[in-house]
Amino acid sequence: MFSLRSPSLEEFASQLAKAQALDFSYDAPFNSEMGLTHIQVPTGFVLDHTRSIIGRGTVDFDAAKQALRAWKHFDLGWVEVLNRDSKLKVGEVVAVKAHALGLWSVNFSRILYVIDEPDRFGYGYGTTPMHVERGEERFLLEYDPDRETVSYDLLAVSQPAHWLAKLVNPYTRMRQRMFASESHRCMRVQSKPNN
Repeated sequence: MFSLRSPSLEEFASQLAKAQALDFSYDAPFNSEMGLTHIQVPTGFVLDHTRSIIGRGTVDFDAAKQALRAWKHFDLGWVEVLNRDSKLKVGEVVAVKAHALGLWSVNFSRILYVIDEPDRFGYGYGTTPMHVERGEERFLLEYDPDRETVSYDLLAVSQPAHWLAKLVNPYTRMRQRMFASESHRCMRVQSKPNN
């Protein structure tokens, strides 16, 4: 799962084919789709939640939705989606490549649900056994027509799955917080229609 070099296209294609056949790496659903009021956090898992206003008006909301569909919220330099042609649809496998501490990892998750409502847009995915963590994560955009604000909401329940992620758990937690912060910053930029 961890490597000293970035995977080649051939290695990635082979890994993706394996991941397509895998189920989720956890037993009970966490209900991340329902948000903070109904989410289940089993013993040993950690809840992370961040929310920020990233834009104003329907133009920014539409631009943010387009950015989410194009996986722009992962364009952070040290994290990226490898199979960018993946669609936001239930069952789709998403491969996220990450680089930290001189190591590369490719983490595979499967989309659990898609939210596509007039004032809400997003999706949630669950990890497969080919992921260094175990759990669910939701990426949600919300438009408040009264205030004309566009919010970006990240909600995750996770625990380390790989032995190395367990060993360096304080560092892993710091990187998870860093991902959330940078993803919010990225989406603030992406929600502007000029980008």
